[in-house]
Amino acid sequence: MEAKNPETRKQAVFALSLASSDGALLNQLEQMLRDKDVEVRQAVVASLAEVKSKSATSALHKAMEDEVPEVSFAAAKVLWARRDPAGKAALLAVLAGESKSSSNFLSKQKREALRMMHTPRTAFLFALRQGVGFAPVPGLGEGIASMQGILTDSGVSGRATAALLLGADRAPGTVEALKDALKDNDSSVRAAAVHSLSLRNDPALKPLLASMVDDSKETVRLRAAAGYLRLSAIEANDRVRKRSAKPTPSPDTQTKK
Repeated sequence: MEAKNPETRKQAVFALSLASSDGALLNQLEQMLRDKDVEVRQAVVASLAEVKSKSATSALHKAMEDEVPEVSFAAAKVLWARRDPAGKAALLAVLAGESKSSSNFLSKQKREALRMMHTPRTAFLFALRQGVGFAPVPGLGEGIASMQGILTDSGVSGRATAALLLGADRAPGTVEALKDALKDNDSSVRAAAVHSLSLRNDPALKPLLASMVDDSKETVRLRAAAGYLRLSAIEANDRVRKRSAKPTPSPDTQTKK
């Protein structure tokens, strides 16, 4: 933990997640949030994600105040997975463009803030474990492949990831934020917003998706078309259910008529 080599400190922090339930070790892990190396601080957030305690959550709140966007955004994602209001607020701010999720300096160093989500396997596990997945609908998929297609794109932005993470949240304000994201200049954000709105399974959103079928980017157009078909199928199933739920008139009633 005190090695001069930052890579050694980073690996020590990762390893500490195996024993971070120990109070003294957890305190030592939290102190590493002050490390000068950004990747070490990112590793601290990753290890704290495995500790479900008030102390660890408090440390993640501190990490959200980190001056480097990659660290604060990583902490926000963990807090959102814990359904902490601060995590949701931070992701909404990222989606709205009010805060950054990556920095130019770090980009030049070729470090990716969202590297844990840049492979199909980790994206899939993240969806299952952290609640990005949506309530399944019989006969319709959960959109995991669509999500992976967005996240594995080298040009995916932090705002796009925020749109995916917030998709399962049912608060009216979140829906409005996703609608606003459909007008974003970044195509990955628009694609993510279309993806999340499609998986809300609300046929009332069909007109919005229809308007995105003419988007300039193919990744957006194709998801909008598929999302429109998905909501149309749900709408048709709802009609069938409503018809079958209506009581059938008895023979006596029909005779009286």
